[in-house]
Amino acid sequence: MLECVPNVSEGRRQPVIDTLARACGSALLDVHTDADHHRSVFTLAGPGERDAFDAASRLAEAVAEAIDIREHDGVHPRLGALDVAPFVALGNRPEDAVAAARAFADWVWRALDVPVFLYGDAHPDHRSLPEVRHDAFVRCQPDLGPPEPHPRLGAVAVGARPPLVAVNCWLDDDDLTLADSIARAVRERDGGLRGVRALGLELASRGAVQVSMNLVELEATGVERACTEVRRLAQASGREVTKVEVVGLLPCAELARCSKPFRAWAGLDDELTIEARLAALTS
Repeated sequence: MLECVPNVSEGRRQPVIDTLARACGSALLDVHTDADHHRSVFTLAGPGERDAFDAASRLAEAVAEAIDIREHDGVHPRLGALDVAPFVALGNRPEDAVAAARAFADWVWRALDVPVFLYGDAHPDHRSLPEVRHDAFVRCQPDLGPPEPHPRLGAVAVGARPPLVAVNCWLDDDDLTLADSIARAVRERDGGLRGVRALGLELASRGAVQVSMNLVELEATGVERACTEVRRLAQASGREVTKVEVVGLLPCAELARCSKPFRAWAGLDDELTIEARLAALTS
């Protein structure tokens, strides 16, 4: 079974988000929206081998009708309207995710005339998504499609990867400098925790800041370890983590690795797992 987790550069216009969700059909497991990020994350999967692919294609077409990236001003980094589309093998066949990602990338540029950057296992050199964001149109050119960003839709990064967890730790402070310093301390690139990518982001509409993390090597650094370290660093500065927010869904195995006290503190339960949503979909 395949999962696709498209990230779309729209997090404020609820009627548009609802339209995008309807386009996904029965393969939609979850939508996570944030107005300050100006971003929505759609989790797509189903029992059929093409369910995620077809839902992602319908979503991409709806995005092309509804979003103009020139009007976007969210705090989250982005390449385009349909910003990222990773495919994930929910099982033991990662090559299926690679094949689906490459086929989707080919479809996107042909159908929408949008340049595509491949990343993760879909790219021959396995380059990372942060590398694509940093180097796009400067040090690296699109793998497919035109050489310049689409005027309305920008570009899209399409990848294949193992399951990851995206999680935000909210701080009881509006000091972005603190969030940035904690993000630097925990991310692998700067000597922090293995498999952690992190940014400090401001949530201006809510008078708060957060440490936003992608945990890309769950066997090395899981949700509990990452969030506990953020909390330790916040407390060392006299602050506290007030909310743990999972973006999208997480694997059941990762939830099982979390201790009961942590799950209670972070507000994590079985309903946040991919497996629970799939079971509800097929029951």
